[in-house]
Amino acid sequence: MERISDRLLSWASILEPATREQAERTAALPFIHPHLALMPDAHLGKGATVGSVIPTVGAIIPAAVGVDIGCGMMAVRTQFDAADLTGRDLDTLHAQISRAVPLSAGRYNKKVQPTAEPRVAELRGMPGAAQADGAAANWPLQLGSLGSGNHFIEVSLDERDRVWLFLHSGSRGVGNKLASVHIRRAQEWCRARDIELADRDLAHLEEGTPEFDAYIEALHWAQRFAYLNREEMMDRVVAQLGRFLRTDVDRLETVNCHHNYTEREEHYGRSLWVSRKGAISARKEQPGLIPGSMGTASYVVTGRGNVESLMSSPHGAGRNHSRNAARRLFTRADLDERMAGIAWGRSNAFLDEHPDAYKPVDVVMRDAADLVEIRHTLRQIVNVKGD
Repeated sequence: MERISDRLLSWASILEPATREQAERTAALPFIHPHLALMPDAHLGKGATVGSVIPTVGAIIPAAVGVDIGCGMMAVRTQFDAADLTGRDLDTLHAQISRAVPLSAGRYNKKVQPTAEPRVAELRGMPGAAQADGAAANWPLQLGSLGSGNHFIEVSLDERDRVWLFLHSGSRGVGNKLASVHIRRAQEWCRARDIELADRDLAHLEEGTPEFDAYIEALHWAQRFAYLNREEMMDRVVAQLGRFLRTDVDRLETVNCHHNYTEREEHYGRSLWVSRKGAISARKEQPGLIPGSMGTASYVVTGRGNVESLMSSPHGAGRNHSRNAARRLFTRADLDERMAGIAWGRSNAFLDEHPDAYKPVDVVMRDAADLVEIRHTLRQIVNVKGD
């Protein structure tokens, strides 16, 4: 860990100057307490750095949570092992999952599925549902859909060749629209009070105001939507694996965790709002998930409860190249080679998700050695993404 300043601690051995400067700007805000914790996967984000843990007193920065509120991971360990899949056409399983879960931005369910009905009912009964209706009235059809970018569904094998199901997604279009509304309101709130900002996306809302309360309501709703969205997708993936193997799937272990969210927590003897933008909670023995990228390892971990990190850890490998840069740098032939032995979408659309567009995940995990303990190392054999 590097103590960049009294208000900024970093676990990142790979840290670009622009990312460091962005984190320093955020750490300098007067309501940051006691310090901002920069995770090993840190990289430039909108306003606040992706891969940062931002504790605040009496205020929240909506853009420091991000537009994919509640984005996170879910994993299930099954009773199967590699031998159960030997000789089977994994492209068929890839196709089954791709049909069962709507993929890509703007793709949703045609109707609310029976498994989704109780989840939709729960969300309709929560504070924040009216805001969701106003932002995206079709949100019930979004529940159980993946999205695009770095979101994925994978079938993986661990170090003992046991079969895991692994997925990454968040609050979809409804979460994005809710976040955008409140980021704009925060900017208007600061402008109306002549608050000078080093970056307009560091605009905050002050606790005790109607604007703050409305954001918290929308935030908690979207976080719950994201959690249930992962559950809904996992139900469908489990069903497709069972259909593929013609055997019911036993869920022997389950982990579901956010990595873009805010909660009120106790740290250093004080109640704080903790925003994790690209970071997971890593309290002592708390299960967590840290994915790599296409063609690299992912990890099931438990937290070490590191106090200085605000009991947090990285959420993944973290980008090393922008999407546009990745499309210029990498070729389809290279991606084909890196994905050998994995059933995947085989599309040029995924060039920006090339493994080398991300930081080496083994370096990230080495940097995180005092934050988490690795329990399982996963390697994917099926990778499903939206283009």
